[in-house]
Amino acid sequence: MIGPSGSGKTSLLRAVAGLERPRAGRIALGGEIWFQAERTIHLSAERRRVGYLPQDYGLFPHLTVAANVRFAGRRDRPDLLERLGVAYLASARPQQLSGGERQRVALARALAREPRVLLLDEPLGALDAITRQQVRDELAGLLNTFRLPALVVTHSFDDATVLAERIAVIDDGRLVQVASPPGLLRDPATALVAQLTGANVLQGTAAPCPSGSTVRLEGGGELISSTRASGPVQVVVQPWELEPVEPKCSTLTDNVVKVRNDHGRLLIRLTRFAIQTEADVNGRHVFSEGQALGVRVEPANVRVLRREPRT
Repeated sequence: MIGPSGSGKTSLLRAVAGLERPRAGRIALGGEIWFQAERTIHLSAERRRVGYLPQDYGLFPHLTVAANVRFAGRRDRPDLLERLGVAYLASARPQQLSGGERQRVALARALAREPRVLLLDEPLGALDAITRQQVRDELAGLLNTFRLPALVVTHSFDDATVLAERIAVIDDGRLVQVASPPGLLRDPATALVAQLTGANVLQGTAAPCPSGSTVRLEGGGELISSTRASGPVQVVVQPWELEPVEPKCSTLTDNVVKVRNDHGRLLIRLTRFAIQTEADVNGRHVFSEGQALGVRVEPANVRVLRREPRT
């Protein structure tokens, strides 16, 4: 589950866990109803068999790793510590652990309850950038190994694509779209969904043309879309779908603000949008700040959405 801060992601997790009681709706796992407002059913958190990982992992600082896991499962679980690769840390305390180690211990503690579902609230949020990717890959492998239903909250679309088969986008307490990661990239339901995937979102006005529509953009320039549209619209284009060209070769130009290497590719920040492209063979780039740059994109990659009211 991804969405902006305050959209309701953590509240939804807490409602599923039984830590908050919704005003309406229904929560069920399989054929077992955990909450239903109409029938005043509200199964307590203790009876739901949920493995819950809060953002800070919630480990007891005064207990050892083994004792933290024992507290949740009411018995020693050396098998879980071994399976999660933290058996050698059994006598250590949380403050002695790295971020990745704390996460594995917290997951062991959650699994000690023998849960029917796992709930993970920003499991990578407390990690530094260097550790994050490694721990993310480890977590994806662990989730795949245990094959439990899991709801994972994150702000990062990149993290979600590694951890999830389906992504739910939440905004202002409402479910906006549920799809696979490629589905969200290919066909975002709203500009918010597009922005969360890292796409460029531009404002413009569309007019029908033989090949679809021509969109005149606010701030100047135009793009051709294979989608037929008319009137105020929002244009969505992923950074890697844009090709930098000479200004004279394009109907859309902008000025370079910043250029940096991004995992072996170049990320070019322009005034209104961003381009991701290949670096040259030496890893250098030929773009400089303030340079005027033309942009080209295939019409099929110019997605057109109805313009949403500005708030």
